[in-house]
Amino acid sequence: MNSLLGLAVVICLLSVFSANAQVKGLLQVRAVQADSQLSWQEGGIGLYRHDAANQGVVLSQGIIDLSADISSSWSAHAVVNLYQDPKSTLGVSQAYLQYKPLVRSDYKWHIKVGGFYPQLSLENPDMGWLSAYNYTNSAINSWVGEELRTLGVEATIKRPARNFNSAHSFSLVGATFKGNDPAGTLLAWRGFALHDRQTTLNEALAFAPVASLNTPQLQFQANQVLPFEEVDGRFGYYVGGHWDYLKKSQLRVYYYDNNGDPGALNYNTGQYAWDTRFLSVAWLNKFTPKTRLIIQIMSGGTAMGQNRGVDTRFYSHFALLSHKIKRHRFSVRYDYFEVTDKDDWKFDPNASHGEGLTATWRYQLTPQWQIGVEGSALHSQADNRVAMNKASRISQQQIALNAQFRF
Repeated sequence: MNSLLGLAVVICLLSVFSANAQVKGLLQVRAVQADSQLSWQEGGIGLYRHDAANQGVVLSQGIIDLSADISSSWSAHAVVNLYQDPKSTLGVSQAYLQYKPLVRSDYKWHIKVGGFYPQLSLENPDMGWLSAYNYTNSAINSWVGEELRTLGVEATIKRPARNFNSAHSFSLVGATFKGNDPAGTLLAWRGFALHDRQTTLNEALAFAPVASLNTPQLQFQANQVLPFEEVDGRFGYYVGGHWDYLKKSQLRVYYYDNNGDPGALNYNTGQYAWDTRFLSVAWLNKFTPKTRLIIQIMSGGTAMGQNRGVDTRFYSHFALLSHKIKRHRFSVRYDYFEVTDKDDWKFDPNASHGEGLTATWRYQLTPQWQIGVEGSALHSQADNRVAMNKASRISQQQIALNAQFRF
C-alpha cells in the first residue's frame, strides 16, 4: 500500500505541475433528514450513509479531478476526494498512468497502470466516478466504491464502429492486480448498503460490533476492513467485454477473481485474504435521446479463514429508469440484494437481504450549478443483528436536498 500511495502522489504531482494540466472539480452540499438507525459508518446497523445523529447540512462530495498529457502517448490521472464523515478525510480514490498510442491499425488499444475502478458500471459515468442519475448509488456500486479498486495493470483493445463502417463497437478488457484481498468483508458481516461514499486509498472502514468476532475462531479479525491491503502475495485478475450499438445500447460483462488465499492473515492489521469472485452484467438502453434504462446484475461468492470457515454467496440487481426534460432529470431505481450463508459456523450467521427504492430530481441551473431532491426507502434483514441485541428486520428512509457546483 505504501508503494501505491507513493505512485498516487507522483501522479498527482505530474497532473498538477504539468504544463498542460487540466484541473476540474465538484463540490456537493447536502441537507439530510435521516432515520434513527445509526449508520454503518458510525458502527451501527443502518445501511445509509447518514443517520439522525449526524444529519443536517453536510459536505457530501468534494472532488478534484486531475489530468495531464505527459507525452503524445502517456497521460496521468488522479481523483482527490474530501469527506467530513465519518471523520474529516482528504485522500486519493484513483491515481493511474495511461498509455494510449497513436496507431494506424483499425483496432485501438490502451493500458492503465496504478489504482482505478474496473469499468463494470454504467451507473457512474460522471466526474470522480459519481452517478449522473441518483445521488445515492445502487447497492452493487455502493459496494464497488467501498471495497473494489484495481491496483495493477489493465489492458483494453477496441474495435471502433467507425473504423469498420459498422453500427457495433466492441472492446476486450483484461487486468491483473494485487491488493483488494479483504474485499468481501463488508458483504459478509454487514451486507450490502446504499450510499455514495467512496473509500480512499489507505482508508479503513469500520462496521458494527459483530458478536462472532469475539469467538476463538475469529478473534484475530479486526472490527474494520482495509479493503485495498495485500495479504497473501497472490495476483488477482478480471476480464471484461463491452458492446456498444450506435451509442444507443451498451452492454458490459465482467468476471472478477481476486484469487485470495482464505487462510492467509495479517496479524498486525487483523485482515484476512478473502477469496472473492463474481460475474457482473450491466446494460444501458436509450429508448429516446431523453429516456434511458440501466440494469445491472452481480452474482458471486466470498470466503475466508481456514477451511473456508466463513463462506457466503452474494447477489444483487437494480433497474434504473431516467428521463430528461430540458434542464430537469428524473430518475427512479429499484434495488434488490442478498447474502446467503453457506458455511457450518452457526455462531457466525451471515445471511442478509433487502430491497430499496430511490427517486431523484435534478435541475441544472447553469453549466456550473445544479440542485436536486432525493428520497429513498429500504427494508433489510440480517441474521447477525440479533446477537447484537438489535432487530433483525429494519425499515429506513431518508430525504436529501442537494446543491452542486462544478469548476
